[in-house]
Amino acid sequence: MATRAWSRPHDWAEVVLGVVAALSFLWVAHDSTTMWTMVVLGGLIALDGLLSLARPGLVYGEGVQVVLGVLLFISPWVMGYTGLTAASWSSWIIGGLAIILGAAALPVANAAHGRMAGTH
Repeated sequence: MATRAWSRPHDWAEVVLGVVAALSFLWVAHDSTTMWTMVVLGGLIALDGLLSLARPGLVYGEGVQVVLGVLLFISPWVMGYTGLTAASWSSWIIGGLAIILGAAALPVANAAHGRMAGTH
């Protein structure tokens, strides 16, 4: 498993998902609430992915990724944009994938953290 900085595919995928979510207002129908919800959550997902890439031993980053994925997944209901079909499906798909990727990266981050802790 890749534990060097900038080499973990899970984290790169999370960065891409975050960027896609943040920029999705360019190709899906939206209102102001929808746009800002997706921009903010997508941006946070991308930033957390970049942080995890830079610091592969930060286990909490993967947990944050899962939480952000859950927030994006539930945002159509919470923020009231289920009537905007493309935006809702974008949130559900990207949020679900962020949850899966964050959960899949937890063992990799734990292993990297364990190896880094052993080097101190």
